Parts: sequence; structure tokens; C-alpha cells
Amino acid sequence: MRRPRPEVFPPGPTEVDGGTAELLGDADRDGSWVLMVDSTPQSHVDLDEPTHLEFEYVRRMGHVLDLAAPEGEPLDVVHLGGGALTLARYVAVTRPGSRQRVVELDQRLTDLVRTHLPLPRGARVRVRAGDARAGLAALPTASADVVVSDVFAGARTPAHLTTVEYAAEARRVLRPGGVLAANVADGPPLRFARGQVATLSAVFRHVGVLAEPGTLRGRRFGNLVAVASDAELPVAALTRRCAGDPMPARVVAGDDLSRFAGNARPVHDADAAPSPEPPPGVFGR
Repeated sequence: MRRPRPEVFPPGPTEVDGGTAELLGDADRDGSWVLMVDSTPQSHVDLDEPTHLEFEYVRRMGHVLDLAAPEGEPLDVVHLGGGALTLARYVAVTRPGSRQRVVELDQRLTDLVRTHLPLPRGARVRVRAGDARAGLAALPTASADVVVSDVFAGARTPAHLTTVEYAAEARRVLRPGGVLAANVADGPPLRFARGQVATLSAVFRHVGVLAEPGTLRGRRFGNLVAVASDAELPVAALTRRCAGDPMPARVVAGDDLSRFAGNARPVHDADAAPSPEPPPGVFGR
């Protein structure tokens, strides 16, 4: 059943806490919208089909969520970074009854999204305004099955969300066997991504990376999805799903991931830096 269109047509450029936001209709998909913040695409939402994940890295995060528990079983999910609530919508539809908590710094952005891009009926999604790390620290121990970390200030991940201390906080909030999925944006020579692998490996027993081969080889700037858990990762199932995507991706884990990380060292709060600035022309900038 197709969802009704928003009652109020999305406005033009709107000042939010983090810059200028705009909701643009997707000419290729009726009922779909792209959230832009300062000319950078932040989210894509299909109101008629919330299970459609347009951005490749978001689709890979969707695979992680699909494999976090048996099909259709409700999950407790924490989303650090809300945007247009794309993955929260996805979980609400694919896993009815899931309890989801979103921490989004930009309250005016959340208001814009909630007003003009309504959530699916029955979605149990609670959005709180605040810093992602502070919000994570306020959550009870062992209260989530999945933590999704997808936080950007402009086009960069803030430094305090890239460290061993941050990863340890995510591990504390996860239940035994829970999984962290983090968006890692980087380009050649992938120093930041290698450092993130080393950082997560210092906290979790099992770590993997999902990414398009050209990005993994350091040929272009792109989004890598880092996955971490104290339980063994479903590498074979992730590999099958990523290989079947419109833009196939590789899954790197085990010895291959150790070689990828090389001699990169874990990042701590004292020496953290934001993710690199994307080059001109990337992400429509």
C-alpha cells in the first residue's frame, strides 16, 4: 500500500542548526526525497517504499541490520545521527515492534524532517536532540542490539566520534552479541579508515569493513561501513548480499583486514581528528 504524500509540501532552503537544509524531490522515484545540508546529500527517503535504500553505504548498513537477528524479529536500535531517519524507517517496516532511539544534534533539522517526511505508521522511534557521544553515554548498559553511527558535521565526522573511548561506550551499550555499524568516509591513502579499523579492533573482538573495491584500493573518496562486534560476524552472508547490490561491494575481515590496517594505531581522545574533507565534486559538493 502506497503511503499518502506529506500534507505540507516541503519548503525551500531552510536554516537549521547545522547550516542550510533543503528537501529535494527525486525525479527518478515518485514519492522520494533527498535531504541536502549545505549542498551535501545527507539522506534519501522513499515515503512509498521505506525499504528502498538509495545510497550504497546505507544499503550496506541495511544488510548489517538484516543479519543482526532472525528475519522480522524486533530489535532495539540506537541511531547516532538522524538525518532524515532513513534507517529508522527501514527497521520500522522490516522489523515491526522494534524500539529505536535516535540522537540528532540538530533539533531544527529533526523538526523539518518530522513535519514534512512522516514516519511509517506504528514506528516506535524516539528522537532526542543532543551530541551523539553524550547521548550514547546516557544510555543504559546492555540496552541495544545494534548501534548505528552515522554522524557528520558538514561532510566530516567529528573527532570525538572516532576514538577508542567512543567505541568503548558503544560496546558498553550493546548487549552480548550486539553489533556496531559505523559510516567511515575517506579517500586515498585511507589513513583515516585504517586508523578506524585499528581503533575498533582495540575494543571489539571481531571487525569487518564493507566497501566498493575502488574505494578500498584507495582510488577514490567514498564511504566505507565498519562493522564491529564481540560475536563472530556473518561474513559469508554479508559477502553474498554486498556482491548482489547494484554497486557490488567487498567485505574485508580477518587476515585481509589486518593487512588493510597495516601499522595503523588506535585513535584516542587526546590525538583525535575529524574525518578528512571530501575533495571538490564529491557528494555533489
